[in-house]
Amino acid sequence: GKTFVFTGELKTMTRDDALARVRELGGKETSSVSAKTSYVVVGADPGSKYDKAKKLGVPVLSEEEFTRLLG
Repeated sequence: GKTFVFTGELKTMTRDDALARVRELGGKETSSVSAKTSYVVVGADPGSKYDKAKKLGVPVLSEEEFTRLLG
């Protein structure tokens, strides 16, 4: 039931693969960061979504942390 936002380029998987894994585990993806966002996954060269997550206090995960979280 967690909500994920992705920003930046992922190195070890495609965005579609990451979304598929999130959905398999019952999560969802959204394109914008809000206080209701569970996690922001940050790849290389993140955009303004990263800044907004920091400002709102939303947990930020690296791609490696995201992969570990998924198991």
